[in-house]
Amino acid sequence: MDAIEKLYQDFGVLADAKDKAGEHEEEFLSILNATKGSPGEKRLASQFITRFFKYFPKHASTAINSMFDLCEDDDQMTRKQAIKDLPTLCKSAPEQVSKIASALTQLMGTEDATENHLIQSSFISLFKFDCKGSLDGIFSQILGEDESVREKAIKFLGAKIKTLPEDTFDSQSEELLINMCKKVLQDVTKDEFIAIMEILKCQKSMTTVQGRQQLVDIVTEQAELDQSFEAADPDCVDRLTQCMKHTAPLFSKNVHSKAFVGYICDNVLPHLDQLASPEEGVNGKLELLKLLAETSEFTGDLENLEQRLQNLYDCLITYMPLPPDEENEEESATGEPKLEFSAVECLMYTFHQLCRKLPNFLAGEEHAERLKDFKIRLQYFARGVQVYIKHLRMALQGKSGTELKEEENKIKVTALKITSNINTMIKDLFHSPPSFKSVITLSWKPLVKPAEKVPPKSPGAAAGQKRTPITFETNGAGGKKAHKEDRSLYHPPSGKFSEKAGTFQPGQRGRGGGNRRGGWRGRGRGQRW
Repeated sequence: MDAIEKLYQDFGVLADAKDKAGEHEEEFLSILNATKGSPGEKRLASQFITRFFKYFPKHASTAINSMFDLCEDDDQMTRKQAIKDLPTLCKSAPEQVSKIASALTQLMGTEDATENHLIQSSFISLFKFDCKGSLDGIFSQILGEDESVREKAIKFLGAKIKTLPEDTFDSQSEELLINMCKKVLQDVTKDEFIAIMEILKCQKSMTTVQGRQQLVDIVTEQAELDQSFEAADPDCVDRLTQCMKHTAPLFSKNVHSKAFVGYICDNVLPHLDQLASPEEGVNGKLELLKLLAETSEFTGDLENLEQRLQNLYDCLITYMPLPPDEENEEESATGEPKLEFSAVECLMYTFHQLCRKLPNFLAGEEHAERLKDFKIRLQYFARGVQVYIKHLRMALQGKSGTELKEEENKIKVTALKITSNINTMIKDLFHSPPSFKSVITLSWKPLVKPAEKVPPKSPGAAAGQKRTPITFETNGAGGKKAHKEDRSLYHPPSGKFSEKAGTFQPGQRGRGGGNRRGGWRGRGRGQRW
C-alpha cells in the first residue's frame, strides 16, 4: 500500500467514525506523520488535519506546529494549501487565533504576490473568528524586530481593516487596536505613520468629538512641538507637515488647532525663507502655509496672540513690497516686483482669521504708523492683483468646459481664485478700522454653496458698515493723492501665469511613499521620527 492510499484509508476510518473519531488516535497520528512525506502527501495531510483537529485536543500543539511547517515548505503548492487551511483550525480552537495570526503575519514577508494575497485572505478569515486574538497576533510581530514583516503588516492593516464588516470590532477590540497603534507610533517612519493614522481614523470611537481630540493629541505628541524647529532639516519639516496634514481635517470649533498654529507662528514663520523642502519637486514652504491657513480658523483661545500676530504680520509684509520711489530708481526702472500670490493668499487668510480675535492689532493711535505702512503696501499690491485679475479673465473669457480642463487653463483658473481671494481680503483690511467679516473659500478648497456659509461676527466691523473704497495715497505729508504716473504699476508678464500665481494644483499637498523604515526618520531605532 503506497503512502497516498494509506492516507485515504486513515481518512476513511476517521470519517466513518463521525463523532467518535477521537477514538482512532493511531490514524490521526499517521496523518500527522504524512506532513514529512512527499508534496502530494503533505497537501492531503493539511486538509485532513484541519478536518479532524477538533477530535484530538491532546495533539493540538503537534498538529498546529505541523501546519506551520507546511506553511514554510519548499513546495509552493504545499505552502498555499496549508495557508488556506490554517484558519480552519480556529473553528474548534479559538484560543489558537493569536498564535496562528502571529504565524500568518510572519509569512507576509514573502515576495510572491499570489501567495501574499492568500495569506491576507486567511488573515481576514481569522478576524471573523476572533478579532481581539487576531490583533494580538499581528501586533506581536509589528512590535518585533523583523523590519520587512513589520512594514507589510502595517500596510496590510491600513488597507484591509477599513473593509471589514462593521460588527467585526467590539469596544474591547477597538480599544486594543488604538492602544497598540499608540505603541507603534513611538517609533515609526513616514509611511508607517500615515498608515497607522488611516487605521485610527476609521474607528468608530474616533468619529466623536472626544475621539477626534484624542487623535489630535496623538499626532501632537508625534509632532514634538515641545522641541526646537530646524528649518534646514528636511525630516523636521516633513514631520511637521505630515502631522498637520493628518490633523487638519479633525479641527473644528470644539477641537482646536492652537498648538500647531502657535508653533508655526513662533518657530516656522520667522525662518520661512530657510525652510527645506522634504523632497525634490515639493514646495515645502507653500505646503506648510496652506496647512496653516486651513487650520487657522479653529485656534480657539490662542495664547500670546499679539506676539504671534506680530510674527505673522512681519512674515506677510515681506511678500508685500512698498511701491518704488525715488530711492529705488533701479527697481522702478526695471519693472516688475516678484509677487508671490500663493504665499500671500495663505498668510493674509491666516492674518484675517487671527485678527478677528484681536482687532486692535491694526487699530488705535499706538498702531497708526504700522497701519499707515500696511495700507501703502495693500494699495500697491491691490493694483498688481487687479491688473492680474483683468488679465486672467480676458485669457479665460469664452473658454469651453473642455478647454478649461486643459492644464494651462486650470492653472489660470486657480490663479484667478487666488487673486480674487486676495482682492476680497484687501478690501476688508482697508476699512477704517480694518474689517474681518468676509468669508473666504481658499483657492484649493471646494466651493461651499452660499446658503451654507455663515459669516462670522467681526469685532472690527459694525453692523451695516459701508466698505471704504481703496484709495491711492502717497506716503508723504498732507495725504495728497498720487497721480497714476507717479507709481509704476505692476504688469504681469504674459505666458508666466504658473510662475507668478503658484504652480500648485487644487488639493495638491505633499507626497508620501517610497521610504523604507529608517530612511525618513533619519535616526536610529528607538527614537521617533
